[in-house]
Amino acid sequence: MHRYICEGIGDAKRLRLLYLVAECPRNVTELTELLDVTQPTVSHHLRVLRERGLVNAERDGTSIYYSLGDPRILEAMNILRSFVADKIQEAGSKISCYKFQPRIFTNPRHGSESV
Repeated sequence: MHRYICEGIGDAKRLRLLYLVAECPRNVTELTELLDVTQPTVSHHLRVLRERGLVNAERDGTSIYYSLGDPRILEAMNILRSFVADKIQEAGSKISCYKFQPRIFTNPRHGSESV
């Protein structure tokens, strides 16, 4: 089950869709315009999200409006995003503390060289 859900949120477009439908219910036309992608692409991603219970679909006349299936999914995503941001910041500070030390190696043809 864990893998099934993670596959659903493992795409940047699907994550954006989740945040957009969390704001208010939206139809495919609105989502297509907001994401600037084709209608078949949006429909495909919505199908994946719907199959995993991450979005709900409700018909209103000829339109289908999509809404967030459970607000806890965004809470979990926000925690994960915060965790990743912290790790990136930590990695950046470690890299900036690293001082480049030239290494000396011996090239049999040219003697010692610095890198």
